[in-house]
Amino acid sequence: MAFLLTTKALFETHQEALGLEWVAGYSGVSRTIDLEKCKEEDDILFGHMNIIQPSHVQVLGDHELAYLDRLSNTARKSQIRALFALLPMNIVVTDQAEVPHDIQAAADENDLPLLTSSVSCRKLINYLQEYYAIAVAEKQVLHGVFMEVKGLGLLLTGKSSAGKSELALELLSRGHRIIADDAPEFFRVAADTIRGRCPSLLQDFLEVRGLGILNVRALFGDSAIKQDKNLRLIIHLKEMSEAEIQQINRLEGDLVGRVILDVEIPEITIPVASGRNLAVLVESAASQHILRSKGYHADQEFIRRHTEQIARDSL
Repeated sequence: MAFLLTTKALFETHQEALGLEWVAGYSGVSRTIDLEKCKEEDDILFGHMNIIQPSHVQVLGDHELAYLDRLSNTARKSQIRALFALLPMNIVVTDQAEVPHDIQAAADENDLPLLTSSVSCRKLINYLQEYYAIAVAEKQVLHGVFMEVKGLGLLLTGKSSAGKSELALELLSRGHRIIADDAPEFFRVAADTIRGRCPSLLQDFLEVRGLGILNVRALFGDSAIKQDKNLRLIIHLKEMSEAEIQQINRLEGDLVGRVILDVEIPEITIPVASGRNLAVLVESAASQHILRSKGYHADQEFIRRHTEQIARDSL
């Protein structure tokens, strides 16, 4: 499905964040690019002024304007003609720079939108690249509660009766933060990175059986809400029989990998039983994962110590 972007939409969406002003080429308001097609063809959406490998939005910062100023009149006119002949969707002059008269005149003549921005060239390009990379990224909605625990993006999953919402409420009371309840939306932002966020309709809300819908922001304050987070760990809550619990690896726990959007995410299954402090277990699982990501594995340390002791005893 086509995902069309117009200069008008770009301007209205990012006007405040990027300090945008529309200074010329007003009749080119409907110029459009297909973001999905650009993604498939690996086109450059936003980039510095480039005639050889042009982007759909050409950005002119201090360095580009200084380069044009160093050219002779003939060479400058040639460069500006070549720039507009590429038919970008629009041109943005950044760094609060004054727009050269010849570029402004060329924009009006070619009906090509010319914008200015108060932010730096690098900030504008990075901001727009990240924003639209997310917009066209492949997405997947998962059932669960997505939280930030000890700085780690963590998804709580399990059956509807497993106690995910009650656990989330307990974690919130312990100072952790929630991103989304029930239906967090995940998208791949890099080859090995999945990011999750909350659909706007569900923002700030948490459903707890017996209490109904709670507004987390109203109850715990703004600091209890996180807008988005990279997914690093999945905690699956599961009711188990005693026989099933006995089958769990006592060194590594019940740790497997779950593939989401072609990225493998570690998943730990925690048995749900009366009297177990699930909040402490989840906090410990988060801390354990952080240690593992730094190269420390408690089970390997445990085995090493026992191996060394056995070797000493055998002498």
